[in-house]
Amino acid sequence: MHTLTTRATRVGRVLQLMLEGVAGATLFGMMLLTTADVTGRYFFNSPILGTVELTQLMLAALVFLSLPVVCWRQEHISVDLLDAIFPAKLVWVREVLVNLLVTAALWVMAQRVWTLAERAFQWGDVTEFLRIPRGYLVGLIAIMLALSALLTLARAVLYLLEGVKVVKQGGPLSPTAKEGSGHD
Repeated sequence: MHTLTTRATRVGRVLQLMLEGVAGATLFGMMLLTTADVTGRYFFNSPILGTVELTQLMLAALVFLSLPVVCWRQEHISVDLLDAIFPAKLVWVREVLVNLLVTAALWVMAQRVWTLAERAFQWGDVTEFLRIPRGYLVGLIAIMLALSALLTLARAVLYLLEGVKVVKQGGPLSPTAKEGSGHD
């Protein structure tokens, strides 16, 4: 029988693979579009119309599709100014507080961006040249921000559980988790 942790790990892995797959396909699409546009422009004097708009939309999608994975793995840019003076026994407290702060910031951003997505749909906001509705991309950004907020909240809970010794090993602070997750 599978434990709750095993199921959560599997669901998380599937979600991670899906997001990475869609982000990778988006990046590959950007590469193909740019290559075709440059080839058409310089060899056939016929660029692809709307390439700049499509590239901008795909770049935004790529960044925000990657955000939940980056937040879960804690691979975002960080500065370790306080690591040398922070007591090792209280690292879990710092990590809980930082993850809760990030969760709150991401949640506020998700709510604001969702409002912008609703407004884009109500006003019929479209891109300038290709007339692509902007609401779908803005909605995707809001959803990815909310998912990132939930994942950082889960990270905070895991740090808390390991810090108060409810989870003995396998949490974010354990040596085995550091080896597999890439978290420094």
